[in-house]
This record gives sequence, C-alpha cells and structure tokens, in this order.
Amino acid sequence: MSKLSHYDAAGQARMVDVTGKAVTQRSARAHAFVKMSRAVLAELQNNPKGDPLEVARVAGILAAKKTGELIPMCHPLALTHVEVELTPRATGIEIATLTVTAGQTGVEMEALTAASVAALTVYDMTKALDKGIEIQDVYLVEKTGGKSGVWRRVKPKAKR
Repeated sequence: MSKLSHYDAAGQARMVDVTGKAVTQRSARAHAFVKMSRAVLAELQNNPKGDPLEVARVAGILAAKKTGELIPMCHPLALTHVEVELTPRATGIEIATLTVTAGQTGVEMEALTAASVAALTVYDMTKALDKGIEIQDVYLVEKTGGKSGVWRRVKPKAKR
C-alpha cells in the first residue's frame, strides 16, 4: 500500500516537491451529476439569470484554472486545455470534464474541481425552482501521464 505523500516525516501536511519529476503530458477526466426534477429540467431555457448550462460550463473552466488557489496542497498548474460538457438527461444534468497540461504533476484535482463547481453553478442557477436539487456522483473517470501512467475507473452500471 502506498503512503500518503502530502505528509512529512513528522506527520505535518506539506506540498509535495515535484522538482525532480519528469515533465510529461497529463490529462484527467471527471464526472458529476446534478439530479433534478423534470419540471426544473423543462425550465432551464427560461431561466432569467441566463442559460444555466453555459454559465456552469464557464464556471467549471474558471474553477479548473483556480484549483491551486482553492485546494491547499495543490500545485498551481499551467493548464493547456479544459473542457466542461453538460448534458441534460432524464433525471438531471450530467457533467463531464477534461483537463490537460504538460507538467510534473497530475491534473486530477483540476478535473474534479471543474466538475464540482460546474455542478454547484447549475444548483445556484436553478435553486429558485427547487431547493432539493442534489449534486451526486463526483468522481475521477480517468487520468493519464506521469510515472503511474493510465488509470481508468471501472464503469458503473447505468443508473440514468
């Protein structure tokens, strides 16, 4: 079993030193789901605040770029690409993110932050219609690059 890398020998939290790591192309994909009623889904196009999905897409991109400021031990990264896709489904909005960089550390947290903030933004844009909207299933789908190579989540059975 691997040890946690964000702790020093004395057990104090630290930022991992990536100075000696090779620069490689790295990517990560993450997922989130915003569960909402059909009535709320039907009203997305009539939102007086604007298109909730487009606002959430932009919020997710901005959040990915700010991950190093939000998560204490994350390195600030020069992202070379960020995608945030929001797809209406029968029971809510599915969010898929992709983050890419050439660097010494991975971009998993950036992909997860993008998915989380996009989901929070959908909630913010629709909460006037229903406070019971749920943010669910935030998880890493895939990561590539670095010494550990490719990791892919085993696909769960479809629920939607």
